[in-house]
Amino acid sequence: MLIIPAIDLKGGKVVRLVKGDFSAQIDYGDDPVAVARKWADAGAPRLHVVDLDGALTGTPRHLEVIGKIAQAVAPVPVQTGGGIRTAASIGKFFETGVAQVILGTKACVDEGFVTVAVKAHGEKIAAAVDVKDGRVAVEGWVRKEWMKPEPLVQRLIAQGVKTIIYTDASRDGTMSGPGVEGLRAVLEKAGGKAKIIASGGISSLEDLVKLKELEPLGLWGVITGRALYDGKLDLKEAIKLCSPKGSSPASMSKTAGSSKGSAS
Repeated sequence: MLIIPAIDLKGGKVVRLVKGDFSAQIDYGDDPVAVARKWADAGAPRLHVVDLDGALTGTPRHLEVIGKIAQAVAPVPVQTGGGIRTAASIGKFFETGVAQVILGTKACVDEGFVTVAVKAHGEKIAAAVDVKDGRVAVEGWVRKEWMKPEPLVQRLIAQGVKTIIYTDASRDGTMSGPGVEGLRAVLEKAGGKAKIIASGGISSLEDLVKLKELEPLGLWGVITGRALYDGKLDLKEAIKLCSPKGSSPASMSKTAGSSKGSAS
């Protein structure tokens, strides 16, 4: 189970939102590249970079800095999302060296777009399934759709999406612990046909122990942000805890880096 540090960008700064609320912002520095290098140097096998301004406006706002992050931490893969809603945007991010592009709003509301994107880029396309109050949330989490996450996950898998980031937005940035039962329901519906990455509420090694029990159901990775930035969770300890028996954090990073082409 990979431990993936989150780098959320807003106004050029590294921030965290609480429950996806843009008015509840915590700043963690104005040098995103330096932050990315810090996590990569600590052994991060992968980085999760989100353009919050892009998610809210529907147009990527941090293309240049995300490209700089990807180049600075290579060969550590960078997965990124936030406002990526056109084929041109997808192409631009791949040109910067990003390993995987995450479709959020488009993945939910435009089936045809997902089909075309997966056909063009294969496993380098991932999808975000963000949930608030049991329903899928889109457009920077400010709009809730009628659908529940499980059928969306099943549809995305049927379309060929191999990596899905499931975020419990009501817990994101709260360090209140992960929503294990909601995640379990998604994993059961996925049926091991996609790599599921969980996000939201991670606060401690104990939380990771709980999530690691879901690994046999297809939980491939865990994204954590505020717990790392606030010093509640040590990245090296977390990686060691979740590494396969006999594998070191360095070997996990090397393995993840080698998947850059397939963006698994």
